[in-house]
Parts: sequence; C-alpha cells; structure tokens
Amino acid sequence: MLDEIQRPADLRGLSGPDLDALAAEIRDRLVVDVSRNGGHLGPNLGVVELTIALHRVFDSPHDSIVWDTGHQTYVHKMLTGRAGDFDGLRRKGGLSGYPSRQESEHDLVENSHASTALSYADGLARANQLSDKQAHVVAVIGDGALTGGMTWEAINNIAVEPDRPLIVVVNDNGRSYAPTIGGLADHLRDLRRSEAALSMYENVGLSYIGPVDGHDRVAVEAALHDARDRGETVVVHCVTQKGRGHEPAEQDERDCFHAVRASSAKSSGPSWTSVFGEELLAAASERPKLVALTAAMLEPTGLQPLQDKFPDRVVDVGMAEQHAVTSAAGMAMGGLHPVFCVYATFLNRAFDQVLMDVALHRLAMTFVLDRAGITGDDGSSHNGVWDLAVFQAIPGMRIAAPRDRVTLNRLLTEALDVENGPTMLRFPKGTLGADIHAVDRIVAEGSNDPVDVLVAQGDDALVIAVGAMAGPCLDAAMQLEARGIACTVVDPGWVKPVNPALVELAERFDVVVTVEDGIRAGGIGEATAASMRDAGVVPAELRVLGVPTRFLAHGSRAELLDECGLTAGRIADQIAEAVTAHAVQGSLDAMLEKEVLG
Repeated sequence: MLDEIQRPADLRGLSGPDLDALAAEIRDRLVVDVSRNGGHLGPNLGVVELTIALHRVFDSPHDSIVWDTGHQTYVHKMLTGRAGDFDGLRRKGGLSGYPSRQESEHDLVENSHASTALSYADGLARANQLSDKQAHVVAVIGDGALTGGMTWEAINNIAVEPDRPLIVVVNDNGRSYAPTIGGLADHLRDLRRSEAALSMYENVGLSYIGPVDGHDRVAVEAALHDARDRGETVVVHCVTQKGRGHEPAEQDERDCFHAVRASSAKSSGPSWTSVFGEELLAAASERPKLVALTAAMLEPTGLQPLQDKFPDRVVDVGMAEQHAVTSAAGMAMGGLHPVFCVYATFLNRAFDQVLMDVALHRLAMTFVLDRAGITGDDGSSHNGVWDLAVFQAIPGMRIAAPRDRVTLNRLLTEALDVENGPTMLRFPKGTLGADIHAVDRIVAEGSNDPVDVLVAQGDDALVIAVGAMAGPCLDAAMQLEARGIACTVVDPGWVKPVNPALVELAERFDVVVTVEDGIRAGGIGEATAASMRDAGVVPAELRVLGVPTRFLAHGSRAELLDECGLTAGRIADQIAEAVTAHAVQGSLDAMLEKEVLG
C-alpha cells in the first residue's frame, strides 16, 4: 500500500482500517531501511499517526508544513512520493536524512538544526497575510527543540498577531536524545496529567488544544481539523512515544533508538568520542573545578562516564547552545573551568556568545568540538567544516587539533591549563586510529608549543597536516617516496595561533602544502600563508588543501573526503603537481637566465 501513495491527497480516500495497515507498513519499512542504512529511527517511529493526520487534514504544498528537528521527517518523505527510494536513505545520491528542497516541493525548509521552525512559520504566515494567500502554515516542533531560545523568541512575536491561520503542533515525546529536562519539561508533564490550570501558550494569548494522544489518528485528525477551522493561531499538543511500535526502541531507556548505526558499520577500534570521554573523566578526577556542559547530547559527546561519576559536575542545558556558552562564561567568572562538549556544526549557532561573552572577557573555558570536519551521511548541515575558519576570527582563542590518542591527551591537558582565555579542541567522527609518533620536535624561540615532525624524507615539499589529516598525509608521503618525491610531514598540534616554528621551517622549502578537513577559505592554511607572508617567507609553490566553500551533499565520510581531494591518493597527486610545477618553473627560469646571459 505504501508504494501506491505518491502524494498526500492519496491518503484522503483511505478507510480507517487501510490507514491502520498503512501505519504498520510504514513502521516496518522504517525499521528495515533505517537499520540497514543508519539514521534517526526512534523519532520517526513516534510520528507515524501524527504525520498521516497532518497530510490528511492539510493540503501540502499549498499549506506550508515546516518541521523542526528535521530528522523526524522520514514518514513525511514516504507520504510525499518517496517511499520507493527509501532503500537509498542517507547514501550518496539517495534520499537525505533531512528535508531537502531538491527532493520535493513538500520539503519547504531544510531544517536540521533545532528550534527554528516557529520563526520560519511566523514569517510564512506574515507573507501569506500580506499577499492575501488563503493558506495555513503548520509548524511541527518538539523532540527536545522547545528548549531552544529561538522558539520562545518566535512565540513572543507570534502571540502579537494571534488571528493568523498558524498551527503549532507540539510533538511532545518527553525527549531530545535523552529525557528532556528543565522547567518546560515539568510544565508539559503537568499538562499531560491535567495538573496545570493554563498552558504556557494560553498565558501568552494563544489558543490551545490538548493534550491529544498522538498515536490515536482519529483524535489527532479531529484536533487538527478543529485548529484549522478556527482560522487563528492554535497550539495542538500531541503526546507521542519515541520508538513507538518497535519494542527494542520502546525499551531503550538511553535514547529510544534516537539514532542507529547502519547494520554494515563495523568498528575497528575505539571512537574519538569514547576516548575523549575517558580522558575528560581522568582530568576531572584531578581537577575539582572542571565542569562539563552539553546541549542535550550527553552520551553522543562522551560525557556519560563523567555524568556517572560526578553527576553534579555535568550540566545538560537542552538544545540551547547560546545559553550553554554564556552560562559557561558565568561559571568561568565564578572560578570554575567549564568544558562545553558539542558537535562542531552546532557551535556555529553561538558565535556571538563565544566572541562577546567568553573571548572579550578573556575567560578560561574549553570548547570540545566533536564531529569536526566531514561527517558524511547526515548531510550538508551536519558536516563540521566551518569551525577552523569561523573561530579563527576570535581574538585570544587557541585551537588544537589532535591526531591520535596521545596528542588528544596532551592537548586536552594543555587546554585545561590555560587561564587567560578560551581554548578549543576539535576531532572528527569515527574510529581513532593508531598513534602516530613524532620523529622530531621543533620549538621556536619564545614559544612553548612544539611542531611534531612525523616524517622527514627530504626537502621536495613541506606538508603541514592538521589534526586527523596526519594519517592521510603520512600515507601520501609514502606513496610519493615511491614516485621519487621526498617530503617532510609535520603536525603543529595547536593550529591557532600559527606556530612561529612553522614559518621558520617553511623558509627551508620551495614547496609548502597545508592539509585540513575544514573550509579552505579563512582556515588554517590561509592563516599559515598569511603568517609566512608577514615574515617575508614566500614559497615558490604554496598549496592550501581543504574543503571547498560549498555545501556538500550527503555521503560517507570516505566518499566526501575523496570528493574534496583529501584522501591519501588525492593528497599525493596534488603534492606531486606542486613539486612538478616548481620544477618546470625552475627549468624555465634557468633557460631564460641562460638566454639573457648568452
């Protein structure tokens, strides 16, 4: 039955038993395809009946449906003609794990960061009002996104003009990754138990319907029809269960199978995240003033061990990165050393707080950026490729990029020792490889930070590897050695500010290549090149390898690294090209000099 649904209108002629059968089929398809490809299983199992009801009551795309935390849109994709393509979910060239404007006219907003749907909806409703378009705007929020500050900024403005046909559907599953915490969570629980006199929405002047059993399709449809027919802003409170209909997910107390790995995914060793969690716990055991913060991602950022041992020293603020940073700033002012553990892509949201609330005050706190660089199958918004360029602009910020467990331990320790400003530690998604030992260390006069020499084959090219790119750069050097090109590969460890030892070392080479898994524009390579120019060091050939300034489509990390020229083979080819270009230019210069002298 599911593959026969090509557009939402096809749902409207189905009987009740047919719709129940369809819901069961959708859940079966979710479990099979998401388990095979990886992705967000629990959230989508929880919105099956809700999504069916939405598309039976509202006329997408004429009516605008905006999803917050867009990872809960798999069912929406199935009901808008994409069920037949679901076996390619999150694979290169297949369906995105989030709404995608390229995929369907029904995907209006490519929402993958939380708490933005109500702001979009407010703007869409205003646009409809000013253009006299007779249509509804529906914002589906929840799955933890109500903890984000933008949500409440939007509600404050939406309540000013409550006569617009805007429906706010609260998908209340009591969770983000883990159970939602805080005063909002308590209020929603009171509403579910009918212990609250008024909902917070009614207190600001909005109409409220609920709570409604979000798995009772008939009840949800009735509530949505009621809300639609009122012609005003209405909040519909639907109580759902994350992981509904799949017993292993329902019984998973940790996160109800919020996100599952592909069945083919095999781990060949410990992850960067788990190793960091162990190192942070060890550091906390020796540093009583260390406090960790997370934005609703306790286990995904490695903080569970610390939470288990020191529960009073871990703070989960919910999906509220801006608040997390400034709250951490207050902790630092109070004499603590806060460590904010967050996916690299999500810290983008708090740039102003990092700049003005932390760096301006020269506060000692540490940002730990998990999933830095290319992450892959979650798509363009989740690649953590902007951090090196964005936070390069922060005065006083020191940024470290470890290459292995040994340097992770050392750089974390050094970051926690800094007392006169913020530090940042970044590492990628995936398995931590074998330790890469330095064969030498170079320290510039007046500096305490060494540059590790990883291999010193010769002076054909100096290769500066940033963090996790050390492994591919070493492999590239081995390949080039077989081609008669002798490279020196170094790892600076601390990549901001640029280590003066790098500049001194670069003066000895005619070819210098920097390699980073971040956006090239404004990144470490460009900063290093600027430092060289300032010191009067201008290599004959300088190549900056990194991620091009564009949004990358989803695919595996390996596929995207290859696409960006950041695999060992692609790096080797680009180094060889630079060396050859220098040799050719040298030959031309020699010929020209001979002609002039002759």
